[in-house]
Amino acid sequence: MENNVQRIPLIGEKFPEMQVKTTQGVYSLPNDFEGKWLVLFSHPADFTPVCTTEFVAFQKRYDEFKKLNTELMGLSVDQVFSHIKWLDWIRENLDIEIQFPVIADDGSISRRLGFIHGNATNTVRAVFFIDPTGTVRAILYYPAELGRNFDEILRMIKAFQVADEHKVAMPANWPNNEIMGDEVIVPPAVTVAEAKERLKNKKYQCYDWWLCHKKLK
Repeated sequence: MENNVQRIPLIGEKFPEMQVKTTQGVYSLPNDFEGKWLVLFSHPADFTPVCTTEFVAFQKRYDEFKKLNTELMGLSVDQVFSHIKWLDWIRENLDIEIQFPVIADDGSISRRLGFIHGNATNTVRAVFFIDPTGTVRAILYYPAELGRNFDEILRMIKAFQVADEHKVAMPANWPNNEIMGDEVIVPPAVTVAEAKERLKNKKYQCYDWWLCHKKLK
């Protein structure tokens, strides 16, 4: 691939630097969110029913995201005046004040980030999880007909922060895993001696040397 060919940022890569125009002014991404987590999400269009329910769901959880040092930012291929009018409609008719910024896009940002799929002109329901260093940690895609699970987005932010702080991995459905509940997975042993030691001591609970878990302190 030639160096001048752009592709979407992948998990583990730095989010590309860009300036975006939003309902709350111009932001420089990801630099303006340095030291914070950012959930950047696209919606297919303003004044659409599923997207309206999603914005309400995000706003209802906004305080929870902020407690996790996480900011929200929306995006669609609409201009600022459309975003403003739609957010006014939500406030006037649903009594919900959308407090996070929404990016206005002519399609160039969405194409750069892989938010437009196939021959469509509007975006899928994409979610980028960007950590405090500006690194992409996860990407989710949903089709237009399926609204997102916002409790899962919150769960993922919590899980990333626990994993980073304690250097552990999270089991399926954490914190309600079917075999280890709310405990976390210890990284596998990397030497023969360490593997043998895991089965002798009681530092962790182990099903085998490669599957050990523990409670968070």
